[in-house]
Amino acid sequence: MTAQVLQGRHAFVTGSTQGVGLEIAAALHAAGAGVVLHGLRSDAAALLAAERCGSVDCPAPLVCCDLADPMPEGPLQAAAAALHQNPQIDLLVCNAGTFIDQPFLEMSLEVFDRTMKLNVYSQFVLIQYFARHWAACGVRGRVLVTGSINGRLSEQTHVAYDASKGAIDAMVRSLCVSLAPLGIRVNGMAPGLFRTPLTEPALRDIRFRRWMELHTPNGVVPGPEVCGGTAVFLLSDAAEHIHGQMLLVDGGMSIWQQPDPPAEWMPG
Repeated sequence: MTAQVLQGRHAFVTGSTQGVGLEIAAALHAAGAGVVLHGLRSDAAALLAAERCGSVDCPAPLVCCDLADPMPEGPLQAAAAALHQNPQIDLLVCNAGTFIDQPFLEMSLEVFDRTMKLNVYSQFVLIQYFARHWAACGVRGRVLVTGSINGRLSEQTHVAYDASKGAIDAMVRSLCVSLAPLGIRVNGMAPGLFRTPLTEPALRDIRFRRWMELHTPNGVVPGPEVCGGTAVFLLSDAAEHIHGQMLLVDGGMSIWQQPDPPAEWMPG
């Protein structure tokens, strides 16, 4: 894709002060879009993210709030604050999410509820807010939701997370049907395993990392920057006829049914 394909566009990216969200925001900025960031707090990392997605002299605006608490006030306040910072927002990236699962027999309703609030409810509220605003203003907005490979593949002790990402898959399809007639395009992307602050502790275990590489056809556990180009494409004019899709960004992990373990791991 050519540079500046999002020139004249303006994006609000939730959960964008680190990890996948930051890489998406940085890629949108590099493609010419104005960006409003979101995070829990305005700390040193968030300020560095704002400079990266803007400049030292003119950092990207930053909205700080918890999207899950209270509900729906959190996401409503975030949306209003983002539009106050940049009334021209026509791209919404719902990326904020959490993984706080416990083993199913030990999981509290509070943990399940917190996961659903941030991973599902907040996305619904944000998209509805912006869709109403765009429809009233005649804006042909675009929405991108970060799902997960876990929306289709399950893991032990991931019940809440898997359920939330499965709901996101279904919501993207349903919102396509609801919003496409209004000129609003909705898609999602589902990352596999990346090196992020959330996954880095597990990936420091060489055996675990090697196992994940062997479960991925291209043999790579990349950094979150590989999501940036995908986001730019799905939000650009090049993807104009792509509606209601969840694009897996997983190195092929989701299509490999029985990857072979290394010989040294097999019983003698």
